[in-house]
Amino acid sequence: MNSTFRLPAFLNGADWKQLAGPLFIVMILAMMVMPLPPFALDVLFTFNIALSIIVLLASLYTQKALDFAAFPTILLVSTLLRLSLNVASTRIVLLEGHSGPDAAGKVIESFGHFLVGGNYTVGIVVFIILVVINFVVITKGAGRIAEVSARFTLDAMPGKQMAIDADLNAGLIGEDEARKRRSEVAQEADFYGSMDGASKFVRGDAVAGILILVINVLGGLAVGVLQHDLSFADAAKNYTLLAIGDGLVAQIPALIISIAAGIIVSRVSTEQDISSQLLSHIFSNSQVLYITGGILGLMGMTPGMPHFVFILLAAGLITIAWRTSQKQGVEKSREQVVAPPMPEPVDASWADVEPVDTLGLEVGYRLIPLVDTSNEAELVKRIKGIRKKFAREIGFLAPAVHIRDNLEIHPNSYRITLKGVEIASGEVQVGQLMAIDPGNVSGSLPGAATKEPVFGLPAIWVDNNLREQAQSMGYTVVDAGTVIATHLNHVVGLHAAELLGRQEVQQLLDHLSKDSPKLVEDLVPKLLPLSTLQKVLQNLLSEGVHIRDMRTIVEVLAEHAVRIQDPYELTAIIRVALGRSIVQQIYGREAELPVMSLEQNLERLLMQAMNASGESGIIEPGLATNLVDQAGVAVNRQEALGQTPVLLVPAVLRPLLSRFLRRALPQLKVLSHAEIPDGKNIRVTSLIGGTV
Repeated sequence: MNSTFRLPAFLNGADWKQLAGPLFIVMILAMMVMPLPPFALDVLFTFNIALSIIVLLASLYTQKALDFAAFPTILLVSTLLRLSLNVASTRIVLLEGHSGPDAAGKVIESFGHFLVGGNYTVGIVVFIILVVINFVVITKGAGRIAEVSARFTLDAMPGKQMAIDADLNAGLIGEDEARKRRSEVAQEADFYGSMDGASKFVRGDAVAGILILVINVLGGLAVGVLQHDLSFADAAKNYTLLAIGDGLVAQIPALIISIAAGIIVSRVSTEQDISSQLLSHIFSNSQVLYITGGILGLMGMTPGMPHFVFILLAAGLITIAWRTSQKQGVEKSREQVVAPPMPEPVDASWADVEPVDTLGLEVGYRLIPLVDTSNEAELVKRIKGIRKKFAREIGFLAPAVHIRDNLEIHPNSYRITLKGVEIASGEVQVGQLMAIDPGNVSGSLPGAATKEPVFGLPAIWVDNNLREQAQSMGYTVVDAGTVIATHLNHVVGLHAAELLGRQEVQQLLDHLSKDSPKLVEDLVPKLLPLSTLQKVLQNLLSEGVHIRDMRTIVEVLAEHAVRIQDPYELTAIIRVALGRSIVQQIYGREAELPVMSLEQNLERLLMQAMNASGESGIIEPGLATNLVDQAGVAVNRQEALGQTPVLLVPAVLRPLLSRFLRRALPQLKVLSHAEIPDGKNIRVTSLIGGTV
């Protein structure tokens, strides 16, 4: 039997990267409790120095702070590594320090002898200076910059988010780019906040370094004199040099890491790394270099000054300035040679024509918090919900609502636009509630009187703490975002026909062709052009008929388009096919349908007008006025009874009366006898035109 040894899944490939972090942290913690041999300390101290140099160089070559987003975590881990090494070295210094200066390894010995010449007094002074530089100057300054940057970044977040949303709504960027920019804004705030906190670790590390040095010296003296019978001078020399070497080998990497932190938070994001920035900004101006070289030259010629050093540096700066000016002159002459002639003023082009938003929402500056995507504003979520509800109920996906702020309107106002034209507007109070009077409230409330924007009901703006009181008195209470969302939903439903463009019609056909490809292929464009189909669907939507049942609509059109091309005739035929859906949309599942009807004389007059004027259906002005007035009275009576106003007429009159009465009485539904499905009982509640 053959068997193959396989590594566990967590040991394969990229899984090692996931284990590297936990293993490194466990190793750091183990160093605090497990004794390490001197050679291991040498390796780890060398690794610590290498790590600090790598971090410093990486910070020099970054172009913006987020390119080194892991820096706060690296700062914490490197601090823990140094402290663990201090604990491990302290253990071996106290245990083996009596044996000589190399008891804790060659690295500590080198730092204790070579860097400070074996003089522990000099070593203590150098160590204190390094700690002061790190703690007081670099770390404190970097922490202050990170704190201010974090505060400014958080303050600027809403503005940046609005700018991203404005670019997205204007079509300058796509959804992916907008999502990337929002992520960068959030990461920038998180980075500077983390840097502000991480700098405290370095400051604490500096304080710990001083305490560890004092503890090592005092502890070494006690161990050397009391346990190993060394003289006070020998014990002081051995343990002090070891403590100083241990402190320096930890503080120098800490100083390097602190410098890297200062570079990261103090740099300004450009297309250049920090080295290129310094060279281009300091040594690019030859005039500055000439003046500096001249000043150093004058100082060098002053009696008593070190002439050679000053004159040497002055000559070097003047040489650099001369080479820089020569190089800039050559580049300038090349630009003049190859520079093209000044372009002629560019004439206007089609690129200057900006398309208008199909559907837009403009808000005053006080309403910006309602549409601020960075705070997950409730109104933005509701607008998305409106589009989903519209698609489910009407039958097609409405265009996206482009939201933008408008400083030209009242701060508390909003405007709803259709193809760049205002179709509705209103005013709301942010932070207050609208208490709407449905007609049966039991009292009044303190607040500013207003009108509900959709149905014009009387309402009052009240404080949030009056919500329960208003509800107990019979008011309908909604917030400002709900008012705008309800108004937008109502307006979008009223203008559904205008929102259905050719692109939306084509998308409807593409969606239907996934299930019925042959049906769509046989209709458009073989039997019916896309423009005629669009007009038919717009006719249905303008009369409040949903187009969710596209399969039935396309099947009816495919059946009759061979002999009929007129969109109004096709609309009438489709309405008959959708009769059951239309009636259910108006009446629900009721078996009895209360309707209004035309008096026989009025019906006969309208028939004569149809025969005389043909399809145009021109009604004599006096008759038209009388018809509108009597229809209005009947509609009011029907609404007072809590019933939907529906006028039932012969099929030949339905298109004429529907178009004629729609403008004056938009709530009136006009049905034909052919659209009433079998099994429904008709009850005539009133006659229109009894006095004609």
